[in-house]
Amino acid sequence: MKSATIYDVAERAGVSHQTVSRYLSGFEGIRPNTREKVERALAELEYKPNSAARFLRLRRTNRIGYLADRMDQSGPSRTLVGAAAAARELGYVLDIVSIDGGDEASVREALDVILQDQIAGIVLSAQTQTGRAAVEDRELSIPVARDFDLRGADGRETLNSAAGRVAAEHLVALGHRRAAYLAGPPVWTASGERRQGFSDAFIAAGGTVLVHDEGDWSARSGYEAGARLARRAGEFTAIAVANDSMAMGALAALSGAGISVPDDMSIIGTDDAPEAEYMVPSLSSVAMDFAFEGRYVVSTLVAEIEGKQPHGGLTPPTPRLIQRRSTAPIGD
Repeated sequence: MKSATIYDVAERAGVSHQTVSRYLSGFEGIRPNTREKVERALAELEYKPNSAARFLRLRRTNRIGYLADRMDQSGPSRTLVGAAAAARELGYVLDIVSIDGGDEASVREALDVILQDQIAGIVLSAQTQTGRAAVEDRELSIPVARDFDLRGADGRETLNSAAGRVAAEHLVALGHRRAAYLAGPPVWTASGERRQGFSDAFIAAGGTVLVHDEGDWSARSGYEAGARLARRAGEFTAIAVANDSMAMGALAALSGAGISVPDDMSIIGTDDAPEAEYMVPSLSSVAMDFAFEGRYVVSTLVAEIEGKQPHGGLTPPTPRLIQRRSTAPIGD
């Protein structure tokens, strides 16, 4: 079916097309009775404004550059989905360019690609100091938003620090006081924040983090780290992991080493990946609302582009525990 035009709306409302145009542009001097007629006609005809034409009239672009790192991982991919949805709802389009956030040259090359066309702003999804430095060195004249250092309603801790804390509090509540921590790559700020958040909370509760290991976010690296941890399993009763992919790999390694989860060892991941519920045993995890984070970052950027109030009152939700069968009290 052909989309309705402002002329169709004007005919349905019994007003001039100039009146409809003024209404759509935000003009406040329209009489309440006329405004009501226009609004009713817009709803009945399911009118959708032509955002491209609007930006053309304003001599602005509605394109946002999105520098996407680690799209193969569950968290970044879900963040991208939320970001794309928010952009679409706000009348913008994402130009997505993949990068390696740990490689400054990769980020610079991606910027070169994005900046070949006119864009209104940039989202940097790489949670790395390398990616941040590459963007900041560019001295861009357009707004840049980042999907890291996001904080909850109280503003006291980052979401990633909170994720580590929630995992620690869960293990402490189950009676665990000796733990190992499997972190992500140190180049990622999220990895360091989750690790520190866990250690601070676990130690504050009287626990000890006896072993630290790290992987590269992948299940394979989790399996390799899990094999190393299995050889030291007598030193601790629980393992906290910085993401679910590595936790799933670690689960497989522990099983292969004859270590029963959760009878011999509890293990908790982070992210609440879709597959976590279907592992054997099902994986306890700390849920992060990545889609919301993507929406939040894009809405913040668009608000800056358009000179409006940031976020529209949005606040990223605090990470929350999803308890499943991979964690249990000591002695159960």
